[in-house]
Amino acid sequence: MKDDYLWDGSGEPDPEIQRLETALGRYRHNQPAPAFDQPAEIPPARRRPFFMNLRLSFGLAAAAALLIAVTLFNYLRPRPAPDLGPAWDVARLEGAPRVGSKTIGANAAVGKLAVGQTLVTDGSSRASITLDETGRVEVDAGSRLRLVTNGPGRKRLSLERGTIHATIWAPPGQFVVDTPSAVAVDLGCVYTLQVDDSGAGLLRTTMGWVGFKLNGHESFIPAGALCKTRPKVGPGTPYFEDASASFRDALSRFDFESNTPAERNALLGILLVDARKNDALTLWHLLSRVSDADRPGVYDRLTALAPPPAGVTREGILRLDRRMLDAWWNSLGFGDIYLWRTYQREWSQPPPNSR
Repeated sequence: MKDDYLWDGSGEPDPEIQRLETALGRYRHNQPAPAFDQPAEIPPARRRPFFMNLRLSFGLAAAAALLIAVTLFNYLRPRPAPDLGPAWDVARLEGAPRVGSKTIGANAAVGKLAVGQTLVTDGSSRASITLDETGRVEVDAGSRLRLVTNGPGRKRLSLERGTIHATIWAPPGQFVVDTPSAVAVDLGCVYTLQVDDSGAGLLRTTMGWVGFKLNGHESFIPAGALCKTRPKVGPGTPYFEDASASFRDALSRFDFESNTPAERNALLGILLVDARKNDALTLWHLLSRVSDADRPGVYDRLTALAPPPAGVTREGILRLDRRMLDAWWNSLGFGDIYLWRTYQREWSQPPPNSR
C-alpha cells in the first residue's frame, strides 16, 4: 500500500483499510464546507506522512524538556554570594529592638544588620548600630531603618520613619541616609534626622555640615542649623535655631505653603527685614529660590550682612553664576562647597524603592 492512499486515495488500496472505511463510512461528514471570505484560493499543502509528524513531535518535546532542565539548573544551582560588605553591629539600648524577625532582648547577643535588612524599634525600644570604619547611629523608639548599601566607600541607610542620631567619622561623602522626601549626604558631621508618618522630615546638625537634596533641589545645613523637608517638595531653606520666631514662621510658610504673589512678597519682606548676620545662611539659599524680580533685593540684603568676596559680582549673582555662588558660600565660613560638588553626584537620586 502506498502512503498516498491514506491522504488522497491515489495509491494502491489495502483490503484492511477498505474494510475500516466501509465500517466507518456512516460517520463520514457529507455537509458542504463553510464559505470563508478569502482574497484568493490557497492551495492545500501536502501533508507529511504520519511517522514524520510523530518524529517531529518527539523532537520538539525533547527540545522543550532540555530547555526546561537547563533553565531549572541555572536557577537552582548555587551561586557565590555577592560582596555586600560587613554587617553593622546592632546593640540594644532599651526594650526589645528587632532586626528582621529576630528580637534583641536584654540577654541576647549583639545583633547584625546586613544589606536589605530592617531594624525596627517599637514605642519602648532603642538601639544603636555601629560599623567601625564608618560611625555610630543611635535609633530612637518608634523607628524603622533599613540598610541599603554597604560597599567600600558607600554606606547607605533608609530612614522610613522615626529618629536617628548619627555620629560619622568616615571621610566626607561616604555615608548617606535616604528619607521619603530628601537624601542626606554626610560631609563630616554629627546630626539628628527625624521622619514622621507622612514622610515629612527635619535635619538638625550639631557638628560639621550636611548636604540635603532631592533631585536638583539642594540645602546645606551647618552646625547649629536645621532644615525641614516635605514629600514632593524636598528640602526647605535651612536656618539657624536661634533665628527670631517671626523669621522661622515666615520661612516655613515661604517654603511649603501655597501663597499668592502678594503673600509671597510679604513673607520675603519679613525675611529680609528680620535677617541677622548669621542669617546670611538663609539668604544665600534664597538667591536661587526667589524669582528674577525678587533676586536683587535678596542680593542687596545679603551684601549688607556678608559682603561678597573679590571676583563675585552683582551681575554674576543675578544670573546665578555657579562659580560665584560657590565662592560666596565659601566666604561665609560654613564649609567648603568643593566637598559637596565632589560627592553629591554619586548620591544624586534615592533608590527606586524609596518613597
